[in-house]
Amino acid sequence: RGCMVIRPYGFRLWENMVAELDRMFKETGHENAYFPLLIPEGFLQKEAEHVEGFAPECAVVTHGGGKKLEENLMVRPTSETVICSTYAKWIQSYRDLPILINQWANVFRWELRPRLFLRTTEFLWQEGHTAHATYDEAEEETLRMLEVYRTFSEDYMAIPVIPGPKSEAEKFPGAVHTYAIEGMMKDGKALQMGTSHNLGQNFSKAFNIDFQTKDGSREFVYQTSWGMSTRTVGAIIMAHGDEKGLVLPPRLAPHQVVIIPIAKSEEDQATIGSIVDRMVEDLKGVRVYVDDRDQYGLGWKFSEWEVKGVPARIEIGPRDAAAGHAMVVRRDTGEKETIPLDRLAEAIPALLDTIQGDMFNRAGEFRDTHSQSVDDYEAFKAATEDQDGFIDAHWCGSADCEATIKEETKNTIRCLPMNRASEAGRCVFCGNPSEKRVVFAQAY
Repeated sequence: RGCMVIRPYGFRLWENMVAELDRMFKETGHENAYFPLLIPEGFLQKEAEHVEGFAPECAVVTHGGGKKLEENLMVRPTSETVICSTYAKWIQSYRDLPILINQWANVFRWELRPRLFLRTTEFLWQEGHTAHATYDEAEEETLRMLEVYRTFSEDYMAIPVIPGPKSEAEKFPGAVHTYAIEGMMKDGKALQMGTSHNLGQNFSKAFNIDFQTKDGSREFVYQTSWGMSTRTVGAIIMAHGDEKGLVLPPRLAPHQVVIIPIAKSEEDQATIGSIVDRMVEDLKGVRVYVDDRDQYGLGWKFSEWEVKGVPARIEIGPRDAAAGHAMVVRRDTGEKETIPLDRLAEAIPALLDTIQGDMFNRAGEFRDTHSQSVDDYEAFKAATEDQDGFIDAHWCGSADCEATIKEETKNTIRCLPMNRASEAGRCVFCGNPSEKRVVFAQAY
């Protein structure tokens, strides 16, 4: 229950996302490693806040090899504890720092109300785990990876996001600070698409990860962790999809272009086949799929590739061949354009870039039209009832105000936006002074 079978087309989308993220991680100096799936229960018990946050979601292995285990093993909900136990062995001196490691893995969290891609019992993700000599270095790393996530979400997924720290109530169990990127889906709800945590010394003290400093003293390391998961596949579906099916951003789509040859006679098939072969050669560097299956009609093929969200479709038939052009159809807008065959090599990559940019802009316009600022609690409640979306409102920092708003309206503080200037005001709930508006929303 709550686990996914991801079919090849969906997994190719995930693979493309993995490839781009992995490249970005390596460009920032990180290496990949792998750590065990099963974690001794005692490891989780060492960090009290962490175990309290994850205990209800853990799956527990009590037997192995036909016998009851001396110590229960937890199927990893996240890997901080098992990695910390390893770092305690690896790190002895300041010369061993920083450690910059990422892991691609699956994790297991016992979700009570699973939602496909968004909250599944088992999901795929990457989790970065780094160790540093100072707090400032750890904070710099935390923000660097948040920026990687923002760049990936906006430049590749075509989803504008709001980056910022979480409130104390919403932060990762055991973290000093949690930063997130928040995107808006087409139903107006927020989706937390990636998180980056400054763990401070909370885990290093629990696991005794200390090192000898340059002056010969002993100090506990400062750590970070950060992750993005297959939830982002759900984000692409919900941020861009329409009544016809998926609309995939070109930079991540499994097939960027599908070519559909239209020919009935053997002579036409030979002519069109030769043209299609040249098209594929001209479009090297573009992910092209040629749909020359003869068991399906044209209407069926057009519908299938619309459902699958392929960014552009090229149709080529005898009349097109005779005229020296092809029909190109955009998935995102449905617009059609005839393009000369000798211009396809330059026109298609340019079109894909245009589609990518237009998808990002439309998602931004949607977010803007479904966001509003309010200054008092009655207006806040009215905004919740009138439409789904983001609500910008002042908050005094009180956990009690935050909890009451959540209980009464189902809105949570998504983040304290980093890209907005300070603005003096009054808390939307209690009226106490506030220095900045925060983003409230109902969320997945």
